[in-house]
Amino acid sequence: MTPRSTLLLASLSCLATLAPAQRASFGKPDLIQANALQAHLEFIASDALGGRDTPSLGLEIACRYVASQLRLYGVEPAGENGTYFQTIPMSEGAVDPVKTTGNLSGTTMAYGTDFYASLPAGAASGGLVYVGRGMVNEAENVDPYAGLDVRGKIVIALQGGRPRQGWTSASQAAAQHGAAGIVYIPSQATAQAWKSAVDRSARPQNRRGSASLPSLVLSPDAVGRLFAGEAATATEVLAAGDEGPKPFALSASKTASFQIASDGKATSAMNVVGIVRGSDPTLKAEMVAFGAHIDHVGTTTRDVPDKIYNGADDDGSGTVAILEIARAFALGPKPKRSLLFVWHCGEEKGLVGSAYFTDNPTVALDKVVAQLNIDMIGRSKTPGDTSPQNEVLTGPNEVFVVGSTKMSTDLQNTSERVNKSFLNMSFNYKYDDPKDTERIFYRSDHYNYARKGIPIIFYFSGLHEDYHQPSDEVEKIDFAKLAMVTQTVYATGWEIANAPTRPKVDKPLDGG
Repeated sequence: MTPRSTLLLASLSCLATLAPAQRASFGKPDLIQANALQAHLEFIASDALGGRDTPSLGLEIACRYVASQLRLYGVEPAGENGTYFQTIPMSEGAVDPVKTTGNLSGTTMAYGTDFYASLPAGAASGGLVYVGRGMVNEAENVDPYAGLDVRGKIVIALQGGRPRQGWTSASQAAAQHGAAGIVYIPSQATAQAWKSAVDRSARPQNRRGSASLPSLVLSPDAVGRLFAGEAATATEVLAAGDEGPKPFALSASKTASFQIASDGKATSAMNVVGIVRGSDPTLKAEMVAFGAHIDHVGTTTRDVPDKIYNGADDDGSGTVAILEIARAFALGPKPKRSLLFVWHCGEEKGLVGSAYFTDNPTVALDKVVAQLNIDMIGRSKTPGDTSPQNEVLTGPNEVFVVGSTKMSTDLQNTSERVNKSFLNMSFNYKYDDPKDTERIFYRSDHYNYARKGIPIIFYFSGLHEDYHQPSDEVEKIDFAKLAMVTQTVYATGWEIANAPTRPKVDKPLDGG
């Protein structure tokens, strides 16, 4: 008997210990079975879909597969124009390193040695103004542009730092203040892996919606030349983080110009959206949302035997989990509130699909009372595993529960109560620590719902040695655990959907 078969029997044994009345109190979780999850995943994470990059034919096939299953189950379409789909306009192409040029105060910069660029294509030139992280929050009176004139100039900003609720990104803020372009100071991670960052920059890239300001990233050596003789040294700005030198205009003799060339073309990707209507005449106007990302990272150009990143765990596991949750709600008893299901594309490209959906919702977003996000719930740490890469991987009965303690006491209490009276999994709150250096709370699609004030829970089994590798294959999935977590999410959603009131948001969302 294989280890996976042993785990599956253990899972079924665990479920069998629940009295029928206890199971029924959470709807029909028994409709979610490990064999159905496996059947879906063997297609979603197959080589035929080519790693489900955003955009790609493989991703479109995955989306249409999900939509066909929803129609089969009787889940209503909730996308655009009566369909299951929401189309996201994008541009696609690769930076041309030969035709992309840069100049710093009259000295030509070399692509790959002094800088690399990202899409969109475009040109910029002008004086230089350092603005730290470059993000703005009017409510908190944070404005690095205050007292500085950046109109027609090049803004210098620290790379990294995803904008959170109430914040405007560096690119958006710079554009709003009339800047011509952005020069980024590399993060420590980029500086340490400079060659890899340069190699990635010349690969095909995708961007959603309208173009942002043209931008490039300087090498640490180029940063040294840029800040020579200025009010802050290169060492100070490279190690700045959020507590760096105050924003200032560089000396008038310092200028930059660059032109980014690409073979860009218009393209698109899609989210998949469905809904199961609730049973209460009034409360069915409200929704409990379930989400996962259906994309992965495509293929590799490396000379290796397996070039396809199948993404069985990331996030094939979440994709099939909410597909089976949708089936259970569609075929089983209906709670009072409606159930919304969204498969987001482009999570691997920077939460693209969830950002687009929450900014351009196909349903009334203010009616979404909570969002339950699933991203990587299919792996378990085996006894005796000493791999450093699997250090934080959870065990067969354990899952990281992220974000439930951050926004709503009601939602946290519901989550704990359901788990204790249902399968009693081990909930690990490691990533709700404000000092979490991996910043897991900000790295999956639930974050875009949280920034809109919707309380969330993110279910996650942990990073592992096959994360973003071609070796993230179906054969390594613990389907027993996948079924247990999926049933737990279903039961939690059932309870929220039947509660007399929506979960109250009683905690401010902390900074990202």
